[in-house]
Amino acid sequence: MTDQPRITLNDGNQMPQLGYGVFLVPPEETKRLVIDAIEVGYQAIDTATFYRNEAEVGAAIRESGKRPFVTTKLFNDDQGYDRALKAFDASYEALGLDVIDLYLIHWPKPKQDLYRESWKALIRLRQEKRVRSIGVSNFTMAHLETIIHDTGVVPAVNQIELHPYFQQVELRAFHDENDIVTTSWSPLGRGGVLDDPVIARLARKHGKTPAQIILRWHIENGLTVIPKSSSRARQAENLDIFDFRLDAEDMHAMSELDRRDGRIGPDPDSF
Repeated sequence: MTDQPRITLNDGNQMPQLGYGVFLVPPEETKRLVIDAIEVGYQAIDTATFYRNEAEVGAAIRESGKRPFVTTKLFNDDQGYDRALKAFDASYEALGLDVIDLYLIHWPKPKQDLYRESWKALIRLRQEKRVRSIGVSNFTMAHLETIIHDTGVVPAVNQIELHPYFQQVELRAFHDENDIVTTSWSPLGRGGVLDDPVIARLARKHGKTPAQIILRWHIENGLTVIPKSSSRARQAENLDIFDFRLDAEDMHAMSELDRRDGRIGPDPDSF
């Protein structure tokens, strides 16, 4: 799995295109599953303060003897300049790594109107070289425009809900125009997309599982993607997507699955 593709960020750093996400992985299971993921071949791990398993992720990395790309995120209650810096210190200590590869603002929380100050704190962390890259999660175009206008610093990444039923075409186009990498969370639509007949047909065509077809679609679209799985076997299945490609007809069929009501997570404007 050493030939996994990497994406170059707008700050010159590189990020593996496929990672292992630990959202909703209980702390008591995190260490084992992260070690499994690293042994299977994952080169990136995605966690967050809100997931309450940063310490277990760090312990797994130390025990594995390998150093994957690590992303963590600022919790909503910790927004604001000073609070964000303090929250980062806690994450840094919990993970126990020399440097964090990517630090994100988890949600904009526009009603509390602190995300601009939080972004300034992340800029400082990058300047101090405690973080290699900084970005955001669940930001809309308006939120992105606000922080870019305020600081002149463009996020390296925006991690958003994205799957075949909710493709975020307009936001992805904005990302492309501004050299922001898109990371897909809930890339399988929390399983709801797996039974779609179009995807089932493509799975038969390529001799792959529906999940592999969907993850390959993310890769073909130039997205980074962080599927969660609760078993070593499923981790390996999700990683086994680099020996085939979807052709233009396949990609067109997938594009037709987009839905206006496809969102399954919270709306960033009101959450």
